[in-house]
Amino acid sequence: MRTVRAAAAAVTVALAAGAASVAAGRLASDAALKAPAGRPLPTEPRLTVHATAAGQIALTRDLAALRPGTYGLAGDGSHAVVGPVLDTAPHSADTVVRRLERVTHGTLQPGDKVWLTPNVHVGNPRTALGLDHADIDIPGELGTLPAWFVPGARDTWVITVHGLGPTREHCMNLMEFLTRRHFPVLALAYRGDPGAPRSPDGLHHLGETEWRDLDAAMRHAVRHGARQLVLHGWSTGATMALRAAAHSSLRDHVSGLVLDSPVLSWETTLRALATARRTPGALLPLAVRAAQGRTGLHADRSAEAAALDRPTVPTLVFHGPDDTVAPWTLTRRLAAAHPNLVALNTVKNAPHGCMWNADPNAYEEALRRFLTPLM
Repeated sequence: MRTVRAAAAAVTVALAAGAASVAAGRLASDAALKAPAGRPLPTEPRLTVHATAAGQIALTRDLAALRPGTYGLAGDGSHAVVGPVLDTAPHSADTVVRRLERVTHGTLQPGDKVWLTPNVHVGNPRTALGLDHADIDIPGELGTLPAWFVPGARDTWVITVHGLGPTREHCMNLMEFLTRRHFPVLALAYRGDPGAPRSPDGLHHLGETEWRDLDAAMRHAVRHGARQLVLHGWSTGATMALRAAAHSSLRDHVSGLVLDSPVLSWETTLRALATARRTPGALLPLAVRAAQGRTGLHADRSAEAAALDRPTVPTLVFHGPDDTVAPWTLTRRLAAAHPNLVALNTVKNAPHGCMWNADPNAYEEALRRFLTPLM
């Protein structure tokens, strides 16, 4: 009898441990599957505002605060734009002083918690940039998808798709550049975004299902006069662009791809985000399995996933070695495997999705050279 009781107790403990592991894996997978639009990824540290002065802001000394370039600075109820580090400005040993370009809304007070964001602009193309635009509704498979359309004279349209973390406001970083070159721009909000339908399971599928919303935007563009399409995606938006170029019935209209910080391995990205949430390494395989079970995502080694590695149109990629969310090594491998189609523009000192922010002028010049033959 004692043996039976001991065995039953052992089974109970094992089942409880197994259930706890499953729950832990599920919670860890939330770092990617429930990444909210408009909020920082767990890889982005919170910084403290120490002081502001005319055209300057002092922030916590951190590797993030030392990044070169131009960034949005977001807080709860505030947004500003910061420029380069001002090395010669007076500062303490634990602070970094950057140029404060402008405060878009709210206030910045000592003690406020803020984070760097790729979104330099907030609002819409008219309020943020003074660009005429139309708010349009695109029929998608889950419901109506809101989008901004900025008109242009060309019949090559650029469709922009943000990735993990930001909203479609991210796409405004490039709108002035594109409209000066007379490209119509369609900036899409897709499932899970503010104002767009939710996925049936309420989860982010890291591009695997979201690409069908990009396909709906492609249909809208072709119906309204686009003869060629350039798909410009960041992060999982780049994944969506790759999938749409491979699987859309309108793929013959795609003349080029621009991929910024592309997520080429959802498993690696999920592990990175879970690790940033301090998930123990032993639980990371459980997080991957939980994500597959919750979303039906294919394993990275599957034939379906491998199809992402076969671009068929000219492709410009912006990526660099400091991206801890989507490994640069996979992008280098993609470029090396398709040298006649894929051009890799290496960007240093830039986190995930922020390749433009690190050096806007260099980014736009590379983009200009790429787009000129596609006009």
